[in-house]
Formats: sequence, structure tokens, C-alpha cells
Amino acid sequence: MNSTQSSNSGYFDLSINNGLKSFDQNYFGHGKVLLSGEYFVLNGADALALPTQAGQSLSVKYERSFDPSLCWRAYDSNGKLWFQADYEFWNFNITNDEQKKDPKALFLQNLLRQARIQNKHFLRDDVNVLVETKLGFPKDWGLGSSSSLIYNLAQWAYISPFELLFKTTKGSGYDVACAQSNGAILYNLGESGPLWSPVLFDPSFKKKLYFIYLGHKQNTLNEINKYQKRGEPAASLVDEISLLTRELLTANSVSAFNHALDQHEKIVADFTGKEMVKERLFGDFSGSVKSLGAWGGDFILASSEKERSYVKKYFKEKGHEVIIPYDKIILTESERERRENDDRVIH
Repeated sequence: MNSTQSSNSGYFDLSINNGLKSFDQNYFGHGKVLLSGEYFVLNGADALALPTQAGQSLSVKYERSFDPSLCWRAYDSNGKLWFQADYEFWNFNITNDEQKKDPKALFLQNLLRQARIQNKHFLRDDVNVLVETKLGFPKDWGLGSSSSLIYNLAQWAYISPFELLFKTTKGSGYDVACAQSNGAILYNLGESGPLWSPVLFDPSFKKKLYFIYLGHKQNTLNEINKYQKRGEPAASLVDEISLLTRELLTANSVSAFNHALDQHEKIVADFTGKEMVKERLFGDFSGSVKSLGAWGGDFILASSEKERSYVKKYFKEKGHEVIIPYDKIILTESERERRENDDRVIH
């Protein structure tokens, strides 16, 4: 990913990022959606992962100083400051007493310290540093505010984003791979580390696919811990998830796609002991409904052969106002080309 990539990201309004040129360094990472392989990707299953059009930027400004400090400011998708923290350089100790118990400030402190371990020269100069991060999607949507932050910070510190992730938090790393990808990827966490490759996933029936926000953000770490306490899944289950990932990737009709979605849901539900979201909330929906991410929060995927008006009316009557068509949120090949053309005009 080019660190000077434009922040013009389609469906979401990223106009708050238009001032990035005034900073000394600019980085950008995409958000993510895990379409298949949730949980089982931790055990080696192939997963189909999709970067989103919107993501998060990180911009850095330097200023000479005899008493250097790091000032961190994070802005949400509306341009509102939602987090701030201040650190000294040498150990990244938090200098503001009110921030010392803030979990977000401590998480960032851990990232900064780990970055220094991996690159001993990171932030060693006599300069004050101002960092501003800006989200292109609401921070409670679960689309990768942490993973895009880790990716951007790693690019800034000239270190591996995967090593930074694995040293500071749990997870498969697919989200970090999405942060730096320009299209769909097939992701596998092998014994030797993360492996992924770009794949062509541009279904002819994408206008029949919708992402619906359920209204609350799931704690992924807690859900991973619960999953891992259930023990190692059978190799046959891991293989079956990988097979269904391939079926989703190559499906040439809504019905074939929905069949694979339903089979995937059943396997995950049976192993985790969770109820499938369609059975729990949307039993009368004409089509398939699949949980995404940590199962229980964030977004679901709805796939239906019915008209868009039916899908929107159905979920709005259920109290869900955020209904996003596939091509308005996922970074497709056509959207990527459009953005590259915009970049050429801008630069």
C-alpha cells in the first residue's frame, strides 16, 4: 500500500481527510470484512476476506524540540475527536494523569513499545510528534479500527504489521492483510505464518448482497477466548470450512452462494454452541443470513433473490436502519480502478 494513497473512499464521507497533505507522512489502511472462515481461520482454514472502501488514515507531523513528546489525536468518521493521549519518547510513558487508566491509551502504549522493540530507532530524534488518525467508518461498526491502526503504525515504524499484531493481541491477521490489499484475498494462517493471495471475487449477483448492522460492537478477543476454550476442532471440520470458502468464491448464482452460506453457518453454530442468527432473529427472511466477525454483533450478510425494496423494508421493520449494498462498502475491482484514476488526477 502506498503511504500517500488518497483517502477518497467511495461510499463513506472521508472529506475530513482532505488536509493530509500538510502532514510530513501519511498512511492509509483499509477496513475489513471476513466473509468465510470465522473462528476456524485460527486453526488453518482458508478464509475469504474483503477489504472495505473506507479505512483509517494516520498522519504524522514533526517539530524540533529539546524535550520531545508524542501527541496522539484520533478523530471519528464525523471529524469529532474521540480519543487523545500524550506520551514521552523514551519509554512511551503516559504524561497525562487522566489518561493513565484509559484502556485505549494503554493499548496504544503497548503498540508503541512493541514497535520500539522491533525497531530500536523508532522515534529517537529530538522532535515533537503530532499524530492524527481519522476513521472513514463509524468506530463501533467493527470494520477494523484496530487492525488498520496496527497496519498504519507498522508502516510508519518500518516493522512487520503481523509481528506487531501477534505480539500485542490475539487474532488470525486476516484483518491486517485486508488493510494492505486492493481486493478480495484468500487467507490462511499456516504453521509458518500468514499466507494470502489476491483472488477474483466479483459475483455477478452482488446487487443481491447486503450488509446490515445489528447495532452493537462485539468484543472479538472475548469471543476468540470462548472459541479456543472449546478445544481444537477436528481436521475434517477445518477442511469443510475451507471447501465452503472455495464454493463461495466460485458460486455463479445466488442459490449456490446461499447454499454455501447456510452450510457454513451450521458448522460454526454446531461447534460454538451458538444459535444461527437467521433462526434467532430473521427466520421469515426470504434468503440467507450469515453472521460475520465474532458472531453476535457488528454486521450480518443478507443474500436474497428478492428486490432491494423487499430487503430494505424487511430489515427496517426489524429496527435495523444501516443497510448497505455490497458494492457501496466492499472494495471491488471497478472501485479500485476508479480510485486509482482519481489519484492520478489529484497527484
